[in-house]
Amino acid sequence: MSKKKSGKTEFAKWLGPILDALRELGGSAKPREITQFIGEKHNLPDEVLTARYEKSGVLKFQNQLAWARQYLVWEELLESSKHGVWTLSKKGWSTTLTEEQGHDIFLKWVKIFQDLRDGKNSETIDIEADKVIEIQEGNEPDNSNNTLKPTLLEVLQKLSPTGFEHLCGRLLREYDFENIEITQRSHDGGIDGYATLKLNPFVNLSVFFQCKRYQGTVPTEKVQAFIGVMETNKRSVEKGLLITTGSFAKAAVEIEKSNIKLELIDGDKLVEMFEKIGLGVTSKVIYEPDLSFFEQYRDK
Repeated sequence: MSKKKSGKTEFAKWLGPILDALRELGGSAKPREITQFIGEKHNLPDEVLTARYEKSGVLKFQNQLAWARQYLVWEELLESSKHGVWTLSKKGWSTTLTEEQGHDIFLKWVKIFQDLRDGKNSETIDIEADKVIEIQEGNEPDNSNNTLKPTLLEVLQKLSPTGFEHLCGRLLREYDFENIEITQRSHDGGIDGYATLKLNPFVNLSVFFQCKRYQGTVPTEKVQAFIGVMETNKRSVEKGLLITTGSFAKAAVEIEKSNIKLELIDGDKLVEMFEKIGLGVTSKVIYEPDLSFFEQYRDK
């Protein structure tokens, strides 16, 4: 790959040395300790350790180590802990990496993110890698992960149909639904799964659910068909959940309002459900200045 030859993916050669450094340092260390260890181990001159990117002013070497750490976390070779301490995983303890292997890990994740974002592979990996490297230069991982990584909704939309059904079953289980049963695409009248929700010690709610991976609006006739399935299915049902990664038209929402058995869960609500219980996502705390608070000190 051209970028490798030009040295643009130089950060990839530090994946192995970070693992080696952490083993020497007892399995965990702070970034400053790792920077010092690798600098001494590889006899790096001061001009390398203190060089900065022209546009952002970010220190190049420290930024390269930070990005190398991020890829090691994605590979589950380091624990996904706070940046204050970098820690080897069990897998990381027994793993060594060459520069070539580090570069392969970089390309692997470029391809994963490319596929999850658009699923088209419309651009070559070389071109996509160029874009990723440009983002990484001058940006620390925390500041640009949102640019590199697909959104939760994009990830859900790229799952297989069966995978999405099983994941929805898992999500419902996290919300205290019981007796989850996936129909395994058995042509059960368009029903993807069954579940029971225990309202109290005396009352259980029988639930059907259907899962649709959409990037746009679910046709209203699909909603009407789902209602028809609920009414004619051999099993009695108190509630039907129509779950999608897309959206519902206004007409479908009006149908929901007039049908007590129907519950529509669109992409936005689905994301909220995952985030609320922390299923498949990690939370980040972002601090923003409260301007109204600082206003009282402006003119003192």
